[in-house]
Amino acid sequence: MPTDLWSFTLDFYARPGVEQACLELQANGANVCAVLCGVWLGVRGVECTVQRLMEIGQLATPWHDEVVRPLREVRMQWREAARQDASLSALRAQVKALELEAEQQLLSRLETLVQAWSRREKPNVSAWLDGLVDQDAKKSRDALQVLRIAADDTLKP
Repeated sequence: MPTDLWSFTLDFYARPGVEQACLELQANGANVCAVLCGVWLGVRGVECTVQRLMEIGQLATPWHDEVVRPLREVRMQWREAARQDASLSALRAQVKALELEAEQQLLSRLETLVQAWSRREKPNVSAWLDGLVDQDAKKSRDALQVLRIAADDTLKP
């Protein structure tokens, strides 16, 4: 299992069902970068506390709302038109790259925030998911279960 958050995220996202689960959670309002950070913390056995959830939210929410989400919205708005316009398609690809860079920056900031949080317990992804996913996204029970199963699989030798 990769030790840094970005590498873990790339590895985890490539696991069967995870991409689709993340897209479903995202469509229901979840901050997927915060969720993936929570999975990483849970797999590593970092204790989930109200204070830590609050710190993650305070860091992740503004960056997500002011940087990541606007880029995603522009990219999505251009989807149909870009199919008919090569120049717009190229611009859309650049926006997508910026969106990915913004997500990578957020994950880097989250990793810096949590680096001193010690591992004290057995892996507990569910506690982190429950704390980081709001009520609307919690309706995506199947997507959350996919993440739990995939997280368990990362712990297998």
